[in-house]
Amino acid sequence: MQLFYSQDITESSEHFTFEREESKHIVKVLRKNVGDTLYLTNGRGLLFKAKIIVPNINKCTAKIVSKKLQPKRDYNLHLAVAPTKMNDRYESFLEKATEIGIDSITPIICNHSERKVIKTDRFERILQSAMKQSLSCYLPKLNEPTLFKDFICKSFTGDLFIAHCEETDKKSLKKLIKPKTDLTILIGPEGDFSTKEIEEALKNNFIPVTLGETRLRTETAAIVACHSVAFSNE
Repeated sequence: MQLFYSQDITESSEHFTFEREESKHIVKVLRKNVGDTLYLTNGRGLLFKAKIIVPNINKCTAKIVSKKLQPKRDYNLHLAVAPTKMNDRYESFLEKATEIGIDSITPIICNHSERKVIKTDRFERILQSAMKQSLSCYLPKLNEPTLFKDFICKSFTGDLFIAHCEETDKKSLKKLIKPKTDLTILIGPEGDFSTKEIEEALKNNFIPVTLGETRLRTETAAIVACHSVAFSNE
């Protein structure tokens, strides 16, 4: 099954017309014709089954024949991850986290961040592609880049964790995860969180954790955290 995405399709939609690029892909590459089946999602949990009625390479149109709501995970995972110096590393994290299972992502700008200007358009496309590839009907929410000091003062639900590398008293994240519980996890930049940032996070009820015995890159740490949560909820 190949999954297509459009935020514009709703529960009341009866027909859907694809944009030119996807229309060409459907008709020319996939060689779909009248009566062939396509699957679409709006990224909000709905899976639509549709039949092609107009196989036009510029405006392929399909009729919605059925829809169903894909079951949602019984926990919400929010990862706040500092941007990496190289964009492709952050994109790798976005892709893998979407495949594993994540609900929202916030790029956080920290004291040691080497990249402080972020363009999120490409990140959005990475998330959409990973959602379709993994046949998920839930598109993770990509929040606007936020300063660390502003982020930790927000209101959160569930358990709060900060993963850092300082030699302080920390427990294993895997041992603290409670199934079916919402989580927010902070992952720092290549130079780690500053001591002041860690102190501020602790004052705001974030629990310090370790992700293992070895020192991990930012994107690797984020993927490990995401997988640990998914594994603990199986």
